[in-house]
Amino acid sequence: MAGSPIRVAVLHFQHETVTFLRNDTTTDDFVYPGSPARGEALLASGPNSYMGGFVQVAREFDGVELIGIESPLWPKTGSGSGWVTQQAYETFVGRMVAQLTAEGPFDGVYLCVHGAMAARGIPRPEAELARRVREVVGPRAFLAATFDPHGNEDAEFLRHADLAFCGKYFPHYDSHLQGQRAARMLVRAIRGTYRPAHATVKVPIISPTVVQWTGASPWMDLVQRALTWEAREPDVYVNVYFGFPWSDVPDAGMTIQVIANADAELARRIADDMARFAWQRREALLHSTKVHTIPEGVALAKQAVAAGATPVVLADHSDRSGYATWLLREVIAQGLTDTLIATVADAGVIRALETAKPGDAFNMTVGGLADESAGEPVRIAGTVLHAIEQSGQRWVCVGFGNGNVLVISPYLVQIMEPSTLSGIGLDLAAFKIIAIKSRVHFRRGFDDSGFARTILLVEPTEPFLGTVRLDALSYDNVALNRFYPFGNPDFLTVHSRA
Repeated sequence: MAGSPIRVAVLHFQHETVTFLRNDTTTDDFVYPGSPARGEALLASGPNSYMGGFVQVAREFDGVELIGIESPLWPKTGSGSGWVTQQAYETFVGRMVAQLTAEGPFDGVYLCVHGAMAARGIPRPEAELARRVREVVGPRAFLAATFDPHGNEDAEFLRHADLAFCGKYFPHYDSHLQGQRAARMLVRAIRGTYRPAHATVKVPIISPTVVQWTGASPWMDLVQRALTWEAREPDVYVNVYFGFPWSDVPDAGMTIQVIANADAELARRIADDMARFAWQRREALLHSTKVHTIPEGVALAKQAVAAGATPVVLADHSDRSGYATWLLREVIAQGLTDTLIATVADAGVIRALETAKPGDAFNMTVGGLADESAGEPVRIAGTVLHAIEQSGQRWVCVGFGNGNVLVISPYLVQIMEPSTLSGIGLDLAAFKIIAIKSRVHFRRGFDDSGFARTILLVEPTEPFLGTVRLDALSYDNVALNRFYPFGNPDFLTVHSRA
């Protein structure tokens, strides 16, 4: 009944796992000041993202009690680490299940997950989490979740859960909105005014994340079609999982998922339409973004500076470890000046500079060697400008060459906003070129804002981890020849018979 008290458990377990990296993501990587979190601390995490949207709307309903279950936040390695160890997974899921058991019963559960977690020994970590939660809360409780569009999902998750809401944009502008939707529809399901029915279709397209920018066609068109269906059909929600190819998992690739109110036939019809739409545009989806080799991109940056088309953003989309030095090496080789490089990861250098002060001489090798895709270390001779605590990490800024600055961090960092750089004391007006490590997220602050006059996406000439050449990766759980563009499966014919 509308006035009945509602108890909702809230859980968080996210990682975007790059399984080809050598450094596993361990229990310790999820443990740092503030993580794990429970109670109000968990509910206050991510106020501008999925969690914040969920909590905001859930608390707009009378009689809804949110119980924050002890959960790890993002690991301190970010997405610059490999397989989540089975010990880490079992440790945190075990604690969640124990608290759910002790503090139940619950009418509903919200799972704030990502979709591209990969855990050793657990083929589908998010679906397995939903299965274990379902075992505790029973068949009458409702389970809702939010996902990143880079999730690798199939139908398994919704065998155990009831509702899923996936972000539509890349950069991820609508995370808060999807959290709001999850709260609203979870409460409605619990109160009996929404009866979830769903359909899931796998589309055999696998794509590098750099091409998935939704700010231009054809990815924009795919998102717009989903929005159009949601506008046409009340109580319909359309999820497009772009997929995350850097996770070697059995459910990799694109997925369409539709949630409807007590109308499985409608959900299936929309899912089929979206899948056909994506498949018919598969070539355009895979060739929508211009990527230069790093030598070409650096040369083009020099030309842009000469033409006055500054500031220039050089975005190395391929660096999955954060340690890659290819772009830094080429900046030096081509003699760029007034260039900011942010960041190169090197935890060893950061430890060695623990007591460094502004003005100290710097002469060290930086980066490289994390794996083949990171390249060789590069020696930088210059001066420590300053060190600062940023995002729970120690960053060090080093001046070198003619007006150049290198920012060193212990882990992979994607610079998404100019304010991150100005916030560590850098005068961005002093730089003609800003070289960053980012796929698409940087467009939020450097492109959509109008900050950059020239944007150049670059990657190494070699087909390493992170480049658009996925066939260079040694997959064990993904058969590339079953996906476009590495094979040409007869998807529409086969799917129409299913």
